[in-house]
Amino acid sequence: MMMIAIVLGYFLLLFGISRWTGRRATNETFYRADRRSPWYMVAFGMVGASISGVTFVSVPGMVLHTQMTYLQMCMGFILGYVVVAFLLLPLYYKLNLTSIYGYLAQRLGRRSHKTGASFFLLSKMMGAAVRFYVVCMILQHFVLTPMGVPFVATVMGMVLLIWLYTRQGGIKTLVWTDSLQTVCLFTALLLIIYKVVTDMDMTMTEAVRAIAANDLSRIVVMDDWVSKQHFWKQFLSGVFVVLVMTGVDQDMMQKNLTCKTLRGAQKDMCTYGLAFLPANLLFLSLGVLLVMWYQQKGIAIPVMGDDLLPQYISLTSNLSPLTAIFVLGILAASFSSADSALTSLTTIFCVDIKERADDEALRKCVHIVMCVLFVLVILLFKTVNSTSLIDAVYIIASYTYGPLLGLFAFGLLTKYVVNDYYVPYIAVASPLLCYLLDYGVGQWTGYRFGYELLMLNALFTFTGLWLTRRNDGL
Repeated sequence: MMMIAIVLGYFLLLFGISRWTGRRATNETFYRADRRSPWYMVAFGMVGASISGVTFVSVPGMVLHTQMTYLQMCMGFILGYVVVAFLLLPLYYKLNLTSIYGYLAQRLGRRSHKTGASFFLLSKMMGAAVRFYVVCMILQHFVLTPMGVPFVATVMGMVLLIWLYTRQGGIKTLVWTDSLQTVCLFTALLLIIYKVVTDMDMTMTEAVRAIAANDLSRIVVMDDWVSKQHFWKQFLSGVFVVLVMTGVDQDMMQKNLTCKTLRGAQKDMCTYGLAFLPANLLFLSLGVLLVMWYQQKGIAIPVMGDDLLPQYISLTSNLSPLTAIFVLGILAASFSSADSALTSLTTIFCVDIKERADDEALRKCVHIVMCVLFVLVILLFKTVNSTSLIDAVYIIASYTYGPLLGLFAFGLLTKYVVNDYYVPYIAVASPLLCYLLDYGVGQWTGYRFGYELLMLNALFTFTGLWLTRRNDGL
C-alpha cells in the first residue's frame, strides 16, 4: 500500500504542475515555454533529465566490469558542455530557433535539414525507448506482475500518463516537472546508499574510506591503449557524446532554449554539466557498496551489472519502504527523460518535417502518434535486447548521431557549400561504413571500437560532404 500511495502521490504532483503550467498554453508555450524559463530551474531540472532510468540501474553495475572508469567519460562531459555553451548556444539564440535543425536549412540546404531532422527522430525514438524500458521493467517486476498485469499494459499505461501531463503545456511543463523529478531521483539514491551502508553496520565516514580503498574504485586507465577504458578514448568520447547527445540534440537543447537570455542558458548548461561528475560518482559508489554488501553477506554477485541494484532490492526489501523508494527513483529518472523525448519528437516532426509550427491540431495529433510509436519500439526492444542497457544507448548513439555531428561540424568549420542532393545518401552510408569497419577490424586484429565509433561516424560524414562539395563558396 505504501508503494501505491507514493506512486499515486508522485503522479498527482506531476498532474498538478501540468495543470498549472498548461493554462492558456499555445504552440509557442509547447515548443519554447514562451522563452521565460528561469535558468536555475532549467539547470536543476536538467540534472535529473540527463540521468535516466538506465543510469539508475546500469551505472552502479558498471563497477563489476569497468570499475569507476566511467568517470573518465564524465570528465569529458564537462568540457563538452563548455563547448556547447559557448559555441552552439550563441548560434541558436542568434538565429532565434525553435528547432536547432533549422540551422541546417539555413547553412546547408533543404535536404540536409530534412536529413538531420530525420536522423534525430530515429535516434531519439530508439534511445528514449531503451531508457524508458527500464522503468517499465522495474515496475513490472516489483509491482505489476504479482497483480497479474501484462507487460504490454504496463508500457501503454506509463506512456499514457506521460501524454496526459505533457499534451498541453509541453516544454513549459517539463521545465518544472524535471525539477520535481530531480529531487525525487537524488532523494531515492541517497536513501538507498544510506540503507546499504547501515546494512553493513558502517558509518558514512567508514563507507567513504572503504570505497576509496576498494580495487573497484579505479578511475583512470593509462597503461593499456588497446582497452576501451583507456583515459583518452573515454575522455574524448565524453566530449563528443555531449556535442552530439546535447549540442545537436533537440531534446536536450529545447529546454536550454527556453531561458530568457543567452547568458542565462550558458549559466544553466555549465552548472548542470559540472554536476555530472559528482552525480555519477554517487551512482558508482553505490555500485562498490553493493559489491561489498554481497561479499559480506556471502551472496553470489550477479553476473549482469544491470542486476546488481535490482537484486539487492529484491533480497532486502520484500515490498518494504525501500522498494517504494527505489521505484520512485526509477520513475523520476525515466519519466524526466521520456517526457522530454516525446515532446521534442513532436516538435521536430511539426516544425522540421511538416514545417507547420503554427498548426495546433497537427501538433496534438502528432503527439499522440509519437506516443503510440514509442510503445511499439519499447516492445520491440524487449524482444531483442541482449546487452547492458547503458551500452545499448551509447551504441545506438554512435551509429545514429554520428551523421548529425558531421553535418553540424561541416557547417560550422567550413565555408563550403554542400551538394545538397547527396547529403541523405552520405548520412546513411557513414554508419554502414562504421559497422563494416568495426566488424572487419575486430575479425582481423581482435580490436573492437568503443564509443569512438561516434567520432569515426562523424568523420566519414564530414569527409563525404567535403568530397561532394560544390566549388562555389559562401
